[in-house]
Amino acid sequence: MPAWAILARRFGAALIIVGMLPAAAPTTAPSTHVDVTFEHVRNSKGLIRACMTREPRYFPHCEVDPAAHKLSIPAAPGATLSFPDVAPGDYAIAALHDENRDGKVNMALGIPREGVGFSRSPRVKFSAPKFDAVRFPVAAEPVTMPIRLQYFL
Repeated sequence: MPAWAILARRFGAALIIVGMLPAAAPTTAPSTHVDVTFEHVRNSKGLIRACMTREPRYFPHCEVDPAAHKLSIPAAPGATLSFPDVAPGDYAIAALHDENRDGKVNMALGIPREGVGFSRSPRVKFSAPKFDAVRFPVAAEPVTMPIRLQYFL
């Protein structure tokens, strides 16, 4: 006699009914989206590249974060993009106006030749801001984040 039959006989029909219940559906973490609008885009050359991370150790170089959200859009004044499926947490965004489409920040004497920007639009002076200075919370509701691009040359 199979084990389930022995148990059913011992504990009654309730065991059989419980065993026949469908498995619970897996739960998924809630997610939302983060919309980014870019201000002060100086021209329509190249791409605007944006990277959003939850990990301070990867900021501002979040392109190396395997879990980062990364998007590129054609550059244009008033450009916008949307990061979909963003889980709740604290994030920071780094953006580059990659005018020559080479995928990196081009420098001249240590000064960026292309536009850069960060979430919460801090004023950039001698280096990129720290994660804590630009982080913002994401909860269940969509977030709109304006980013002011800054050009130094």
